[in-house]
Amino acid sequence: MADHDLDFKNILLIHFGQLGDVVLALPAMRAVREHFPDAKITALTGKVSGEVVSLSDFADEVIAVDRVELRDGRKLRSISKILKLTRDLRRREFDLVIDLHSLKETNILAWLTGADRRLLADRGNRSYQSLGNFEPPPHAEDRSIHLSRTYMRVLTPLGVDAEPDPVMILPQQGEIDYVRQHFLKEPPRPLAGFFPGAGNPSRQWPLVSFAELAARLETDGYTPAVFLGPEEKEMRETVASTFPGGALILEGLSLSQFIAAASENDIFITNDTGPMHLAALAGAPILLVIDARAPLTYLPLTAHIAVVNNAHIDAISVDNVHFAAQKLLSPATE
Repeated sequence: MADHDLDFKNILLIHFGQLGDVVLALPAMRAVREHFPDAKITALTGKVSGEVVSLSDFADEVIAVDRVELRDGRKLRSISKILKLTRDLRRREFDLVIDLHSLKETNILAWLTGADRRLLADRGNRSYQSLGNFEPPPHAEDRSIHLSRTYMRVLTPLGVDAEPDPVMILPQQGEIDYVRQHFLKEPPRPLAGFFPGAGNPSRQWPLVSFAELAARLETDGYTPAVFLGPEEKEMRETVASTFPGGALILEGLSLSQFIAAASENDIFITNDTGPMHLAALAGAPILLVIDARAPLTYLPLTAHIAVVNNAHIDAISVDNVHFAAQKLLSPATE
């Protein structure tokens, strides 16, 4: 019997990547859901990413693990938690494990589950392909293609042969109403969202440039809404003093509240960071400001995106980003 003819009933999906990587894996997770509609699907993810997978409804259950705690916590405690996780996974008796992100440690974990079949993404020397058992094996990783396609190609041995389509997570009306009341304060529409933070300074457009752009868009008739995550706490005071006085500052949002708030924006202007993928899930048009040396294979999977880049992110002018914003907004204002 060919591998793609097998009828799996209890499937484990593993992905311990960063938030943006997991969002780009959602089309592949949806494909597994559609290919095995009668199976129970469990997703094993990082702590933050687990909430995104839960909101997608592509998994029946999500097991969220704090990988940072396991890596950096006390050794004996980490070992105890890993053993407990392994016992729990073995007890569930999965018949198929799919490791989409595929690191050596997650490949070992896939093997330790005791599942009969193990489909492991081939990431060269970053993974243990010998622990997988599909013939033919999945395609080797190709870093020249979009990451969402890479994840879809992992599923080829299952008979899944499709291009990734964008995924949207539409918030419930009650969630939108709550966000409007407590965070957006029912501001005049339309809204222009900004995410000025970035995990690395090399990916961060100057804050003063964001502020100047916000002032221009406010003149164009948009209320600036500045989103700050936990890593942007130190920006709060500077944002309040440099952005226009009418700008909203949104902080302390849960992940689902972030998606609900992002869905209210007519444009979302951002550095290259995980929250831009959440905004794309919410359906907000994305304007990405990025260093030209950064790969474009990690862009949000959406048709509503514009990219402004330069040899160095500091050299990107407010004029160019403002022009791109007006162009992206023009279908909504015509």
